[in-house]
Amino acid sequence: MDASTGTPDDEPGLPGFAAPASQPAPYRVLARKYRPTHFGDLIGQEAMVRTLGNAFTAKRIPQAWMLTGVRGVGKTTTARILARGLNYALAGAPDTGPTVDMPELGIHCAAIMESRHMDVLEMDAASHTGIDDVRAIIDGIRYGPVSARYKVYIVDEVHMLSEKAFNAFLKTLEEPPPHAKFVFATTEIRKVPVTILSRCQRFDLRRVEAPSLRAHLARICAAEGVGVEDEALGALVRAAEGSVRDSLSLLDQAIAHGAGTVSAQGVRDMLGLADRARIVDLFEAVMRGAVPAAFAELRAQYDSGADPAVVMVDLAAFTHLVTRLKIVPEAAADPTLSETERVRGADYASRLSMRALSRAWQILLKAIPEVQTAPRPLAAAEMAIVRLAYAADLPTPDEALRRLRDEGASGGGAEPRQAITMPAPTNDPGSVAHAPRPILSQAAPAAAPAQVMAAQARAQAAPAPLRPAPPARSPAPAAAAGPRLQRFEDVVALAESRRDILLKAAMERDVHLVRFEEGRIEVRLAAGGRPSLATDLSAALTAWTGRRWIVSLSQEEGAPTLAEDVRAATETRRENAAADPFVREALSRFPGAEIVDVRETASDARATAEEEILGDADAARAEDAEGDDL
Repeated sequence: MDASTGTPDDEPGLPGFAAPASQPAPYRVLARKYRPTHFGDLIGQEAMVRTLGNAFTAKRIPQAWMLTGVRGVGKTTTARILARGLNYALAGAPDTGPTVDMPELGIHCAAIMESRHMDVLEMDAASHTGIDDVRAIIDGIRYGPVSARYKVYIVDEVHMLSEKAFNAFLKTLEEPPPHAKFVFATTEIRKVPVTILSRCQRFDLRRVEAPSLRAHLARICAAEGVGVEDEALGALVRAAEGSVRDSLSLLDQAIAHGAGTVSAQGVRDMLGLADRARIVDLFEAVMRGAVPAAFAELRAQYDSGADPAVVMVDLAAFTHLVTRLKIVPEAAADPTLSETERVRGADYASRLSMRALSRAWQILLKAIPEVQTAPRPLAAAEMAIVRLAYAADLPTPDEALRRLRDEGASGGGAEPRQAITMPAPTNDPGSVAHAPRPILSQAAPAAAPAQVMAAQARAQAAPAPLRPAPPARSPAPAAAAGPRLQRFEDVVALAESRRDILLKAAMERDVHLVRFEEGRIEVRLAAGGRPSLATDLSAALTAWTGRRWIVSLSQEEGAPTLAEDVRAATETRRENAAADPFVREALSRFPGAEIVDVRETASDARATAEEEILGDADAARAEDAEGDDL
């Protein structure tokens, strides 16, 4: 050891020692090599940068920030840049305070970005979860910074702290000393107590959009001197799902896989993806019902190394793309789309119905977890293809009902609908189809919900709902101040008109009518009925009608309750509907179907009313004829 300088004796350049040969710098992964160092390097987080810049300019700096977002969007990096901005200072320059404009490295910047500054303390809450770790922070926060402007505490994955640790933080976090700032980062914001969140300014870091992430990867490839295909960049961006770190890790792996060149085929082989053009071919074969061709294409992709579960995910993604292109044609401008996806997807969007696309999406959404967990993923994927092909163009319930009626009216099979045709791709030699075929099969009728069929097949015997009887034709006495009630149903209707719902429900559910006359009602309460119901009903009727009503309890059996009458009528309607020949035919065609409800349509009600009117007219004419005969 040199006593004058304090350097080791084997330091290069000292007398008597030969300087060692220069060694190449160790390799740094792209995610670390191109890690942002100032706010201008952050991509996709413009709103947060603008808010922080305005806060620093106005000197409105809070005591704590909470950064949340998915993995790899830059939470920890942003926390370090924020600590650098809080302590930014240039040697020999006047102190200007915190800033977001850092054109050059300050006296603290390098140490902060390398996590070795003594006033910027980083703690990983995933490995320091207890109250003792938080107590160490609380004990050290009383002392001011050594060299920087602020003492900054960065706590990563803060949601991993224990409940006691969070509680220990509360008072210090709300009233910290002026020289202390806190920056928290988490991917699980819902696990952070609201008492902590209310003491922080929260910033939700967004997923980086595909165009920005694609341009970022292209810049890095240019800086590294790596050749990359546009389709390969799109595949990497899709696989990263908005995470910058994931995209750079995948790019690093792709560069190594391709020996310095990133190709689309190399990325597909590395990730186990299927060719996007072949996914489109598989979609085309499935949607036109060509199951053998779809099986052959799926097997070919499987033999080339594609995971069946990934194929199902890609197929669902292309279904979603076609649906988007059908609704928003401008979505074709997405830079992550290949030319095949853009052109053929737009063509399919113009030919496929929204009904077929939504049904395909639902089937694939349920098939993906089945394929992922199946012991034989390829077999599970083939069965999903079968379901999708045979259900691609099932008719809607109303169409199935219409076809059944047409068959019943004609005595045979209905005329098949005209098939929709779609030309096979001509620019792709790997396509499984080489001639126009029907895109959707119309071979068999589809299953329709039983309740829809039963609702369409109305029974003529459905009784009309209970309604108050019409008022008496004889004039009411002059002393009567309220309505005249001639039956118990009129009492229930009056309670409903007076908006006494509790009393109305009790009368329908708990009252067995024994005897009824104007001014007097005799009832028996059902099991569970409230004992004060008779008194409440008597008082209510007296107030509503202006006449005295006596409601007494009886031990006689009485009539069924109104609710029981309604249930019996409903069951009768259901039995009458089940006896209808058309409904029987529908139930026989769809095993397992059942009648859920029977409702009277407006046309049935009008027919019933017309029958009543005609019946009254016939009766009147019969009476007139009888009078003439006399």
